[in-house]
Order: sequence, then C-alpha cells, then structure tokens
Amino acid sequence: MCLAFPAKVLHIEGDLATVERSGVKRSASLMLLPEAKVGDYVLIHAGFAMQVVDKREVQIRDALVAEMNGAPRTVDLSGVL
Repeated sequence: MCLAFPAKVLHIEGDLATVERSGVKRSASLMLLPEAKVGDYVLIHAGFAMQVVDKREVQIRDALVAEMNGAPRTVDLSGVL
C-alpha cells in the first residue's frame, strides 16, 4: 500500500517545490498542483504534490499516526468524523 504524506512548502522554483516533513527536506513536483504556494501544506505521493490540506488536518493525522504507534490519544474526533 502506498500512502501520501503531508509536507510544508518552503520554496518554489518553476514546477518544483522544496517541502519539509519532520525536519527532512526534499523536492516535489507541482505539475499536478500549480496553485500551491509557499507556506501551504500539501499531500505528497510518488514525488508529486497532489492536494493542499489545512494545518489542522495535518495535526490530526500526525496524532492518529502517533496513537497507532502507542502514544496516548490526544485528538477528539467526535466532531470531525
């Protein structure tokens, strides 16, 4: 199974963005998401930015992944799902 991961856009040059996730920087193509701008959070899959997501969605996802890895529950999803 392949999963997209959220990353923050730090820099854009042409169709390539420098994105950061957990302190790791990498390049991602913006060919499929030309409306992305610096400061946006985007979902990256196979090196391509696929969708702009809001910061709250990223925080919820990160908390759920941490919970799957044994961290205590920190997010109330009752109003989200």
